Amino acid sequence: MNLLVLGLNYQTAPLAVRERLAFNPDELNNALADLVAMKGVFEAAIVSTCNRTEVYCHARDIDQVMYWLASNRNQSVESITAHMYVYQGETAARHAYRVVSGLDSMVVGETQIVGQFKDAERIAREAGTLGTLLNGVFQRAFSVAKEVRTQTKIGASSVSMAAAAVRLAERIFPSISDCNVLFIGAGEMIELCATHFAAQNPKKIAIANRTLERGEALAKKFNGEAMLLADLPSRMAEFDVVVTSTAASLPIVGKGMVERALKTRRHRPIFMVDLAVPRDVESEVAELSDVYLFTVDDLAEVVRLGVESRSLEVESAEAIISDRLQDFNTWLASRALVPTIRDLRDHTDRITRTEVARAQKRLAAGDDPNSVIEQMALQMQNKYLHAPLAALNSAAPDEQEALVNLVRRLYRLQDID
Repeated sequence: MNLLVLGLNYQTAPLAVRERLAFNPDELNNALADLVAMKGVFEAAIVSTCNRTEVYCHARDIDQVMYWLASNRNQSVESITAHMYVYQGETAARHAYRVVSGLDSMVVGETQIVGQFKDAERIAREAGTLGTLLNGVFQRAFSVAKEVRTQTKIGASSVSMAAAAVRLAERIFPSISDCNVLFIGAGEMIELCATHFAAQNPKKIAIANRTLERGEALAKKFNGEAMLLADLPSRMAEFDVVVTSTAASLPIVGKGMVERALKTRRHRPIFMVDLAVPRDVESEVAELSDVYLFTVDDLAEVVRLGVESRSLEVESAEAIISDRLQDFNTWLASRALVPTIRDLRDHTDRITRTEVARAQKRLAAGDDPNSVIEQMALQMQNKYLHAPLAALNSAAPDEQEALVNLVRRLYRLQDID
């Protein structure tokens, strides 16, 4: 059972590369079906977030999966290999444990990654591409993450992306309480950001979303208003702070839209945070002199504050992961025995069924029951012992001692004096 992980993250690839390999949630079902349809690929799951895209699979050939990923994302293999990492077996399991535990995150100890992995597991299960191996890896990763968060303080004092956005906004505006804040999208990240900004009591909060119903549900939590994405061009000028995180495949906020808003605002600055991958805001917006645009990667310096103070907690978490990897290896080794155990059970079951059926026929014909039972027992004994006796009798001289010891161990025979 060959566990493979290949992917890229904020440490190995810039945002411009990550967004080219990112998967929209609506694309995952077809992508997973396409991947497991390939010969030699038996299971697959895809984790795609703003900071990483990773393919988890049970497959024979790494290169085959690499070529599939490049082709599916309309990229050349050469353009992505320099940014990719590949793990196999125990190393792949360790990586999964570290990621779900928050040790591989931009924000060390953050918990959002657990939900993102659970979404990936659910989508793969619903798509029918999650089998014994990946299910075992994912469930153990969730268990390890829970243990890490329970037994360490890995998440203590961590600066979230949302908190970092507030800190940056406070560098531009003296007080968030004097600002109008717009959130584009209505997902988990936007709700988290809205919670942090709402704590600063801004003048106004608005939620712009593709569907008004979901936007209104989120806006209600923060005493804000909801609007449609189509309203953005006419209302962008109202807002001092704009935070966006959607699953759109193309930018929602263009340079022209922001230029018109700045003109209406008489060039009062706009602070923008784009947490989406692919990006929601055209990169050219950053060229405008009165716009302060920050992407996911731009927040790195802020969110990494406090990492040194948690170094001992990281070491404790790594120790927990190492211990649990031993459990994984034991489980994986036991799974390797399953085909042989199944075949052995099938073999003995066929013998038993055949002899029982023969005995039942003799009993129905009126044969003596004691004779039928004795004959059935003798036939089953001979058939059960046929293969090991034949192996012993045909063993070469240099094989005999090892084979004898193995048979005596299997059948728990007393040692020869």
